[in-house]
This record gives sequence, C-alpha cells and structure tokens, in this order.
Amino acid sequence: MSLVNKTIIITGGSCGIGKAVVELLSAKGANVVFTYLKNEADAKKIVASCRGNAGHIQAYGVDVKDYRDVKELINKVIREYKHIDVIVNNAGIKKDKSLLYMEPSDWDDVMNTNLTGVFNVVKSAMPYLLKQRKGRIINMGSVSGISGLAGQTNYSSSKAGIIGFTKALAKEVATYNICVNTIAPGPVETNMLKGLAKEHLDKLLKSIPMKRMCTPREVAMTVNFLANEELSPPYLTGQVITLDGGGGI
Repeated sequence: MSLVNKTIIITGGSCGIGKAVVELLSAKGANVVFTYLKNEADAKKIVASCRGNAGHIQAYGVDVKDYRDVKELINKVIREYKHIDVIVNNAGIKKDKSLLYMEPSDWDDVMNTNLTGVFNVVKSAMPYLLKQRKGRIINMGSVSGISGLAGQTNYSSSKAGIIGFTKALAKEVATYNICVNTIAPGPVETNMLKGLAKEHLDKLLKSIPMKRMCTPREVAMTVNFLANEELSPPYLTGQVITLDGGGGI
C-alpha cells in the first residue's frame, strides 16, 4: 500500500490541511511538489523536515489564480518527473461577510482562488493525464458547499462549484482511467477558524455528533486513501466524501 515513486502535486501546501497532506504523502514515499503563495518560510521548513523521506519534495511559489503561472509549474513537473499521478487541489481562502456588506473583490478573490484555481491546475495537467490514460484528481470541498453557511455566499458558492466540477469532469474522463473526487470536511482545526467568536464556536461544536472538529491529519488520511490505487478502487469516481463527524450532511 505504497505511494513510492508517485508524483503528486498539492496546491496550498504550506499550512493547515495542505501541510498535513504534504507531510503524510511525503512520508509514504511519494515525490511531492507543493505550492504556496506567501508562506515561503513555512514552505522551506516543511521541505527541510521531509527531506529524509524516500521521495523528493519541492515547493514553488505559485498563484493558482494565474493560469500561466500554473501551466509553467505543470510543465516543470513533467520535465523533471515525466508523469503526474495525483493532483490535490487544496489551495483556498475565505473572506466571510454577509452578502449585504460583501465587496465585489471579496467575491472575486474567493471564487478565483477556490474554483478558478482548480480549473487552472486541472486544465494545465489534463493533456498529460489523458496521454498517460491514468491519474487521480482530488479536490478540497467543504460541507459549506453542500448545505451553505450564512456569511459565506462566496465561499459556499466556490465549494459548491468544485462539487459540480468534480461530477462533470469525472464523466468526461472516466474512460481514461482518471478518477476525480472531492473531500468535503466540516470545521477543521486550522487558522481559518481563528477569530471565530466563542459563542459561535460552541454552537458549531454542539451541532457535530462527535463534539469535536476534524483534524488536518484526518483530511490527509482521506487524501491518502483516494490517492493510493491499492486502497481506493478506480471505480470510485465523481463522489463527494464528507468528513463531518457524523452530521449526516
């Protein structure tokens, strides 16, 4: 049950969920290429800490909103590793506000990062994936994209879009042995939840049957499952896996 010698691209890998995914898949022996936007110092620390693992690890400063920037990264990966086995579209941001007070820039920034970023990465890699007739695409969604959340019309829309993207693309590439799935976590213990008022956090925890938030490692474990051909069957595609602590969303 190994990812040794598999080439995996992870966007937004310098913190939170992305960091956990990078560390776990690197520990499994994969060749990991991950992106960061501003956290160069944190990215370098992750690279240094994972250098003792079996696979290679590299970090690149890439803005997923920039199609040319993303395409250049994909071409670099192909030149160095000759193939791409797994793509994990994790890069994402939040700019929560009620719609009344939401600026057009709040909408555009979230949609362009969370949804257009997925398009940019997958579109750039698709010629190679189709040529090799194999690959796994794992998109990071959210339960907010399933049930919606007040104050998150931009974020919920972007994550709902990822689900639609996943289901449509899975149908397009099914005959090429390319699997496309989404992971939709509930609240995860990351910096994204910092600043949430205690009363809102308490209310949130009460709504979760397990009475705790999801951990980044639990999300990483689910990514590992979907990435690993010996764990996740090729017939599993076009699906949304929810990690909501039993909420039944």
